[in-house]
Amino acid sequence: MTTPSELAFFSLLIQQGSLARAARELGLTGPAVSRRLALLEQRLGVRLLVRTTRRMSLTPEGELYLAESRRILGEIDALEQALSRTRAEPRGLLRIHATLGFGRRQLAPAVSDFVRRYPAVDIQLTLGDQPVTPGEQDFDIAIRFGEPPDARLVARQIASNQRYLFAAPQYLARRGTPASPDDLANHDCIVIREGAGAYGTWTLCSGKQCRNVKVRGTLSSNHGEVAVDWGLDGHGIMLRSLWDTAAEWRAGRLVRVLPEWSGSPADIYALYPQRLNLSAKVRVFLDFLTERFAAYRIATDSDAELPW
Repeated sequence: MTTPSELAFFSLLIQQGSLARAARELGLTGPAVSRRLALLEQRLGVRLLVRTTRRMSLTPEGELYLAESRRILGEIDALEQALSRTRAEPRGLLRIHATLGFGRRQLAPAVSDFVRRYPAVDIQLTLGDQPVTPGEQDFDIAIRFGEPPDARLVARQIASNQRYLFAAPQYLARRGTPASPDDLANHDCIVIREGAGAYGTWTLCSGKQCRNVKVRGTLSSNHGEVAVDWGLDGHGIMLRSLWDTAAEWRAGRLVRVLPEWSGSPADIYALYPQRLNLSAKVRVFLDFLTERFAAYRIATDSDAELPW
């Protein structure tokens, strides 16, 4: 089978005009270049060059081989340049899957800003709480909470995700403020039905100490925004992510409960197949999200204005 190196060798040989000049260009001896040419002709089963002591000329087969060599080498060069541009310039379709609440409230506005900056990228954003596997279910990227066990996928953390206990001031005024995780058994808790976690069990951590706490309440939902709305209405205590509650907390519409305790870590990851590791559109989009969420974390930890 003909290789690009053989094509390049023959093209350079003709360009240099003699075996001696080709040998100097390649850093080889004259006999080594002659043997390489002879092996090429032997494999092809045709004479490519007519060689005399003073000159060499192409046979008809050699002229055909040279023309096709230059054409193929040109196409390879064009392909490499196209791939280089693809890596440098994000473009094309990017298919993303994310959870309902986070996707609508945080990711969708980020996508809106991203396509203004990179108009050559088309984005299809699908929201749903059933996990998907990028590369197998028509998605390039899946945004998930918690690092996945699938080693076939690249998992890039794009944001930390702190989860705290919150309640509205009117609920705490009516029912009192719990002093320990055990007190939650005597409170109305708003439970989220999502993912594979045990329903009605909250994992709370304080330093290195973690506890599983059974909770109950009259209200539950599979949608985080609904739970936040119920919490704001004073229906109970909820365990929610900071990205979902920061504005209400800082405005005083929600109060942190048991502030020394927090939910178990559930950082936000972008999952994508190994084959997209060098894709410009994936790399630039995830860099954009990481920078955006870093700004959000700084804002929620300070008195700065929230970016969203």
